[in-house]
This record gives sequence, C-alpha cells and structure tokens, in this order.
Amino acid sequence: MNRYPLWKYLLIAVLVVLSCLYTIPNFYGETPAVQISTNRQAIQINDALAQKVSTALTQAKISTDGQFFDGGSLKVRFNSEEDQIKARDVIDKTLGEGYIIALNLIPNTPVWMSQIGARPMFLGLDLRGGVHFTMQVDMAAAKQKTLERIAGDIRREAKKQKFTISDAKIGADKVTIPFQNAADAQAIVRSMSRQLGTEANINLVGDSTVEASLSEAQLLSISSSAVAQNMNTLHNRVNELGVAEPVIQQAGADRIVVQLPGVQDTAKAKDILGRTATLEVRMVSDDPALMQQAMLGTVPEGYELLPNSGGQGSTLVSKQVELTGDNINDAQPGFTENNQPSVNLVLDSSGSDIFADLTRANKGKRMAMVLKDQGTSEVVTAPNINEPITGGRVQISGSMTSAEANDTALLLRAGSLAAPMKIIEERTIGPSLGAENIKKGFHSTLWGFVAVACFMILYYRVFGVFSAISLTFNLLFLIAILSILQATLTLPGIAAIALTLGMAIDSNVLINERIREELRAGHSPQVSINKGYEHAWDTIVDSNITSLIAGLALLVFGSGPVRGFAVVHCIGILTSMFSSVVCSRALVNLWYGRRSRLKSVSIGHVWRPDAAPKAAAAEKE
Repeated sequence: MNRYPLWKYLLIAVLVVLSCLYTIPNFYGETPAVQISTNRQAIQINDALAQKVSTALTQAKISTDGQFFDGGSLKVRFNSEEDQIKARDVIDKTLGEGYIIALNLIPNTPVWMSQIGARPMFLGLDLRGGVHFTMQVDMAAAKQKTLERIAGDIRREAKKQKFTISDAKIGADKVTIPFQNAADAQAIVRSMSRQLGTEANINLVGDSTVEASLSEAQLLSISSSAVAQNMNTLHNRVNELGVAEPVIQQAGADRIVVQLPGVQDTAKAKDILGRTATLEVRMVSDDPALMQQAMLGTVPEGYELLPNSGGQGSTLVSKQVELTGDNINDAQPGFTENNQPSVNLVLDSSGSDIFADLTRANKGKRMAMVLKDQGTSEVVTAPNINEPITGGRVQISGSMTSAEANDTALLLRAGSLAAPMKIIEERTIGPSLGAENIKKGFHSTLWGFVAVACFMILYYRVFGVFSAISLTFNLLFLIAILSILQATLTLPGIAAIALTLGMAIDSNVLINERIREELRAGHSPQVSINKGYEHAWDTIVDSNITSLIAGLALLVFGSGPVRGFAVVHCIGILTSMFSSVVCSRALVNLWYGRRSRLKSVSIGHVWRPDAAPKAAAAEKE
C-alpha cells in the first residue's frame, strides 16, 4: 500500500544528485576579469595575442590569475579590482584600436562543471551591480530624417521624368519643392502618391509647388518605428560588451531603458552604446582639381573630405545622401567572378529602385559607402560602378581583403539608428551593493527556511522531518532549474523563492493534517497515510493551479522585475507540488512502508473525539 517500486526511489535520488550538481556553481562566486574581443574579422583573438597581453602585464608588474579563450574573446582573471582596472589601461594602450577592452566579472565555476552545462544563474542589476541608462530618442530628428528621405525620393522621380525643380525646403513637418510649371508638378503628385502610399500626404500647393506633409498617424508610426529600430541596433551593439542577459526595453513613447549587469566601467558602456553606426551611400568626386583644392584645406561647396577606413588616404564625397542603411535587408561577404573579396547586399524594394537609378545615371563613376560612427565619418569602400545594378542585389568590390569584406558585411547587417539618442538618466550600482543585496536575500531565505523547518519538526515530529527534507529538495530543484535555464535572478526573484518555500510547506501541512484526520477517524496508520496523501492531492492541485494562473498572468503582462518574479514563482509552484507530494511520500514510504504491522506514527498530537469525555472525567476525579 505504502511502498514505491525501486525505480521511483532511484529516479528521485538521481534528480536530487543532479540538482545538487547544478545548484553548486551558484556558490563559487565571481572573479574580476578583463575581456578582450573585437568586431573585426581582420583581427584574430589567438595565442599570439594572449602572449602579447601576458608580456605587457608582466612588464607592468600586474599579476594575473590565469587567462583563457571563451566564445571568440580572451578573458584574463585578476585577484583584485584594483589590478583589474590597472590591467585594462595597460592592455588598451598595448593593443590600440580595433579591440574591445571591457571590465567584467566571470564565475569561478570549475571547468568540468562548465563543460556539462553546470553554470551559475545570471544575476540582475540589483544583485550583480552594473549600469542603468535611460535613453531618449530624438523624435524631431527622426521626423526630419523622414522628410529628407521623402525630398530625395521626389528629386529622383523628377530627375527620372526629366523635370526641372528648385531646391527643396524642409520645414518642421512638411517639404515644399517648386517646379517650373503646373503640368510637371501634377505629374509628380500622381506618381509620388502611388510610390509613398500612406507614408506621406502629397498635395499640390498653388500652381506649381509640390508639398509633402505628415499627419498625426504618420508621425506616430515614425516614432514607434524609430524606437523599434534603435532598440534592435542597441541589441546588436551591446553584445560587444559580453554582458550576460542585458535588458533593453521601451519605456514610454520615446525612451529606451538599457541595463547592463556586471559592467563596472560606465565610460566603456557609454562608448559601446554610442557606436550605433549609420550607413550612407554617396557619390565620389575624382576630379583632380577639386581633390587638390580639398587637400589644401579648401573643401568645395557641397562636398566633404572623409578619411578612408584603415587610415589609407581620403576620399572627396558629395554631401547628398543617395541611400541609407535603412534600405538594406541583408549583407554577406562573398567573392566576385575573378575570385576577389566582395560584399553582397540585398536591398528592399525602395532601395532597389533608388540603387538602379543611381547606378544607371552614374556609370563609370565611383560611389562611397560612408559609415558614421561615434560622431565621425569614414569611407568603408568606394567601388566603381561598372554597369547599372537592378533587382536589389548589389555586389560591392574593390581593394579589400576577405577579412575587410567580412567586417563591412557585419557593420552593414548591424543596422543604423533611425534617430539620435541621448542619455537622460544614468545610475551605477556597485558590486559591493549588489553583494550586500545577495547577502540579505540569502539570509532572509535561509532564516525563513530554518524557522519553517523548526516549526514543522516540533509540531509534526518525524513527519515534520520529512516535510523539512522535501522542502530542501524543492529548493534544490528550483535553483537547479533556474541555473539550467540560465535565468536572471533579481531581488524580486529571491522574494519569489521565499514565497515558494511557504507555498511548498503549505502542501505538507495539508497532507499531515489529512493523515491526522484519518487517524482520528480510527483508521490504521498505513491506511491513514495512504488516504491522507490521496485526499490532500486534490486540494493541493486546486490551490496551486490558482496560484499558477496568477503567476502566468504576471509573466504574460508584466515586464522587468515583475516578469522575473513571475518566472521564479511559476517554476517554484511546479517544483513544490513534486517535492511535497512525490518526494515526501517516498520518504514516508521508505520509513514506514516496510513495517507490515505498524501500530503508530510520529506525527505530533492526534486529538480523538472519544478521548475528550475520558479526559474530562479524569480531571473531575
């Protein structure tokens, strides 16, 4: 009746051992480290680089605690944060440009544990320390950028139809372009209305002036698209910091919250966030006279003298932007028919038309791919236009190596900012404060667990011991699952763990009280144990399902700390049901199930109705 088959005991034992194995890495702590990586394929993170770093640190008399390669980066451990900061400066000075040198904290988990996937949970900003930024998107700039693009589309359409126009005037929310006659203006209004659709309102003002304006709905669409694109670009760039579980989410109509747990260097974080590049396609001027004039310091009007990538000379490019990175769907490295490295671009429909017209009108000339990054601009490549390119598939080739082609493709795929952003709020949580939060959270959970376990043992005796052991199993299962899932633990998550312990012991109280009821009803101990678990199961399921529904609602509709609480809460409900029913039943069966003539069980005082009159009579005598 109260016996499990051997396989159930073995299954529970295996689960407990595995849970211990995957829980232990959370107690090894972290070590200060410097992470060296790069976003350029031309630069290799290899043994030669490791030796160069080691030599530089030795000469600077900075001791290390070892170094290793991890995911395309080199990580160097240090014994203290002071050595870590000194080493960062030495490494940065030694390696120069092209490398990303970031301060980080890495777990002390043994290698053999990491190899089997036993890693600690990620810690949130409130536990690990790090930086918090609130960034505001410049919506006026996003609107201005849209109006400039619309003006460019109108200019290209007018050029295509061989109409003469005056300079476009871009206002706060509209573009006005005068034409020479009314017929040309009317033709442009008809063609651009089809091309732009609902993106903008194209109207004829007066006899020969075309006006493109934006409605409130269109402005709202521009704002939401700008925030979404900026968030995507931030995701691409912030990965360079090697941050575990960064948080990038929208906060309001025009704000983005960025949380980088474990990042100690605020300046470096700002630098990486500022590296959201913008790609532009412009035409190149190869006129020797204009180039010489520009080299002497007098740049011709309408042109810019920009440095080439890698510091190899300069290129004179037009200020007029023909195409932006917004029109690029994909970019991959490849090779030309002559087996020379190239970058293969896939443009969207609008970009395809623009590029076809551009290459058709400028055959034999050069165009420049200009990358604007951190307030500076450089020419990534400036290939010749050999023939008109249609169909939206563009191959860029020139004096580039395979590694440079990979770099260019990577930068183009990363996307561009739809609008500039500025940091309006900055908070730094130090590792010491995070450690204090961990300590307080750990102690609150520990002493809560001890208090509950002591009460259960005093009140339910041996069955209280079983409840306390099953509660331990529940905690192990929960932390192990969170570690396997590589979940991010925050202070609300620790609160959810404490709540889970209370809910788990609730189930054991129900079971123990049901067993007491069966004993009061006069059933034998073995029958009482069996019926107690059987009857308590329905109540346990009902109560936990209602809690699970509430947790799922928090998970679906919540965000940030609320969502973190919900994840731990939902997993904790499932583990508590398993541990309080299956594991505690296994312990009871193992202890009492082998006794065929069981007379009594140690479950505390069992009040019997028929014992009350006898007790009262004894008191009178």
